[in-house]
Amino acid sequence: MNYQLWMEPDDCQTFCPGGPQGDTARKLLHPDAKMVWEVEAHSHVEAMTQYYAYMEWGEYQSDLPEQEQK
Repeated sequence: MNYQLWMEPDDCQTFCPGGPQGDTARKLLHPDAKMVWEVEAHSHVEAMTQYYAYMEWGEYQSDLPEQEQK
């Protein structure tokens, strides 16, 4: 699955699925928001792990590890 990182003019960001799964999130973006990064991942955990690495935030730790492994 494709995931996209969008940056808004006020430096807020949205990380959401690409394609139809992310349509609702993208509809909320400022008209001048720009997609700055895309990544392919097989799961939400993999996407978040890559997102954290891209942002240089350290290791991704889920609040719900049991549910994310499903």
